[in-house]
Amino acid sequence: MKNREIRTVTVAGLEVRADADKPPTIRGHAAMFNSETDIAGLFAEQIAPGAFARAIDEGQDVRALFNHDESVVMARTTNGTLRLTEDKQGLRVDFDPNMDSQAVSDVVSSIERGDVSQMSFAFRATKETWEERDDKLDLRTVQDVDLFDVSAVTYPAYDDTTVAVRMQGEWRDAEKEHADAVDAAKAAGARAHQDKQQKQAESKLG
Repeated sequence: MKNREIRTVTVAGLEVRADADKPPTIRGHAAMFNSETDIAGLFAEQIAPGAFARAIDEGQDVRALFNHDESVVMARTTNGTLRLTEDKQGLRVDFDPNMDSQAVSDVVSSIERGDVSQMSFAFRATKETWEERDDKLDLRTVQDVDLFDVSAVTYPAYDDTTVAVRMQGEWRDAEKEHADAVDAAKAAGARAHQDKQQKQAESKLG
């Protein structure tokens, strides 16, 4: 998928809830708002509140996977087994795993034991801002996304950071062009002022 990126969070409270007469439900957060993350030492990143609102409102076709493996589909928004909401913390995930699948059943057992305690989401940023900081890494704030999947993961993943790095480079180029344009305008203004003063001086002498 073009411009697809992956981010991981350590989830506080990723849990499996199961009643005696009901199948299990997995709950947790796949993303946290306003929490800066160091992306491979290249830049810092945070997710703004509301970043997932459009994707949720549009009913985008999102899967719940394990390790972003498309062959291990645990649930899906389009059939109602995966439910996504935004709360004060971030992107809340609530889904009914397909326990008829042995692979999914094994993942659920790993979550129950605490072997798997992190979640990740795959996305494409459609709106973002950048902030240059002197004493810290540049800050990228993701404000709106298309969402592809949410996944329980074994290890943190920061795949395809090249997408964001490219955007960072384009932003820096734009900032430089703007600064150069401002400097050029100031220089032109200064020259015009000097020319005006010189003409006034020559007029007085004449």
